[in-house]
Amino acid sequence: MFYLKYRPQTIFEIDNLQAKETISKILESKTLPHAFLFVGSKGTGKTSTARILAKAVNCLNNKFSHKTSSYEPCNKCANCKSIGLSSFTDVVEMDAASNRGIEEIKNLIRETSFLPMSGGYRVFIIDEAHMITNEGFNALLKTLEEPPNSAIFILATTNLEKVPKTIVSRCLKINFGRANATDMFSMLKRITKNENIDLHDNLLKLIAGHSENSFRDAAKILEEVTFQKIKSVDELEKFLGIRGRGDLIEIIEKKDVKTALAWINNFSENGGDFKNLIEDMLNQLHRQILIKNNISDIEGKKTTLTLNEISLLMKLLIEAYQNLKNTPIDSIPVEIALTEFYNKVEGKKLI
Repeated sequence: MFYLKYRPQTIFEIDNLQAKETISKILESKTLPHAFLFVGSKGTGKTSTARILAKAVNCLNNKFSHKTSSYEPCNKCANCKSIGLSSFTDVVEMDAASNRGIEEIKNLIRETSFLPMSGGYRVFIIDEAHMITNEGFNALLKTLEEPPNSAIFILATTNLEKVPKTIVSRCLKINFGRANATDMFSMLKRITKNENIDLHDNLLKLIAGHSENSFRDAAKILEEVTFQKIKSVDELEKFLGIRGRGDLIEIIEKKDVKTALAWINNFSENGGDFKNLIEDMLNQLHRQILIKNNISDIEGKKTTLTLNEISLLMKLLIEAYQNLKNTPIDSIPVEIALTEFYNKVEGKKLI
């Protein structure tokens, strides 16, 4: 799998630019935080970065072993190789989704009393940290307040709201945010170059823009596109279920409800993905708000829809997006959204 094969192995290779810059500055400093909190949605590189950080502080050939001034893990020494194979005794990983109770946390805390066997630090990586029970968090709190000098905790979560503030306050929070299209495009270019895959940049940008802000999902789509031998934008749009989505905005501008509903029906019959459709339309409308407000670095053709109409349409589409999971027919939420939109902008009921 591309995502596993090309998972970043060094700080330099981290695809999430925001996280890479923050981690780099920390590793350049003279002291290390004893606890990190990685926050971000799925597929943004939290676990990969945690493993790279664990390698960096335990590498036998960098600044942490007083061999060079570089903080990058060499990926050649015994420690780096063992961490890469998940067999390094000084790096302990725990999935809190299945090990969330107080006993599991107490066992983890007991591990911190042991000095490192092979590296400079014992690193404890807790994935899905928000799943830990209140009792588990309470047990972990004291250790985070007064950790051994040789221990580093890395908590990763997709849901910061469920992590107690007392825990958050004792960690250095690093926001991974949502993987943006530019960073995902850069990752896809790296993969295609190494795999000798000939795909036009337009296709890679389209994949990046429809990967739910996830590096993992972008890599998976690229792999599927390679298997399907897709080479054109039309083929890719059809594969992603977004073919012809640009036409719908133009139809909406003309206030022609019959044509709009006919377009949606045709989109549905041809296997269109309404989740992707709504996401794409919201992105286009958001861009139009910026264009109409003359944001200097945003360029593009202005829609004839007014700002009020754009705002109304976005609200209705967001409601449609939320209703997708509860509808027996995927097209219904969008049909309702457009019907309500026309009712309100025309000031009359449509029969």
